Amino acid sequence: MVVDVTVISVEVTPEPPRPARPALAAVPTAPATALRHAERLVVLGDSTAVGLGDPLPKRGGWRGVGPLVAAALGVGPGGYLNPAFTGARMRCVLTEQVPAAVAHRPDVALLVAGMNDTLRPDFDAARIAADLTEVIRRLRAVNTTVVPVRFHDHSKVFRLPPSLKRALSARVAELNAAIDEVVAREGVPCLDLDRLPGAYDLTVWSVDRLHPSELGHRLLADGFTTLLAEAGFAVPEPVSLTCGGGVEPSAAGHVGWLVLKGIPWLWRRGREFLPYAAVIMWNSFRAR
Repeated sequence: MVVDVTVISVEVTPEPPRPARPALAAVPTAPATALRHAERLVVLGDSTAVGLGDPLPKRGGWRGVGPLVAAALGVGPGGYLNPAFTGARMRCVLTEQVPAAVAHRPDVALLVAGMNDTLRPDFDAARIAADLTEVIRRLRAVNTTVVPVRFHDHSKVFRLPPSLKRALSARVAELNAAIDEVVAREGVPCLDLDRLPGAYDLTVWSVDRLHPSELGHRLLADGFTTLLAEAGFAVPEPVSLTCGGGVEPSAAGHVGWLVLKGIPWLWRRGREFLPYAAVIMWNSFRAR
């Protein structure tokens, strides 16, 4: 976020100045030469990192947050790498994506992973924290600035029965607590999706309510680049929140996705998640 500050010289008067103005004026502005220019970028994680929800024209695949951040940072095609894949969990990132990322030796690594873990019966927050720690340390060893995310409450977007909503919210809270612990210990920037403007507006979500729309990906990219600017990176082309260059899914595309992808996905994940939800229901019943 850029804040324009105008400093006006005035004659000295007996009236004391407002405290806010001198504080702003006194903040030193770093010279442009001090900014770090990212030449290599890697995007790690799951289907959101892949770009699902932001399709390109003529069935050209997905765009999403990665290319938007690359364009904002001025990273060329040869400097961009995205080994993310759908369904990836934090352990997948560590074992299957980080080796390629380390070989790429990026200046910046964006990480969107963990939500798939919340839907699995073997969810283990401590293990996720350990894997995230190792991801950060391996990339930091090659001088990479790693920016993970902490998650929004997806039950506010994806409508669920009350018991499932409580179960999913509880899992996301556990996941975020683990991420917060790692971020604080390792001293890395972290994008809080819950605090993104409009995070729960339906316009920032695709038809499946599981992945960001083009606008949602642009909000993610804007959030990432804001943190990177605060970390000292140059952002020569700030991310625009005006949609363009993608494809607005048609009604037929909505139906096709739900039938071919959405419903089968819900069936698979629902069967895995229901036992945990049942425990939440039972505990709530006993508490009443």
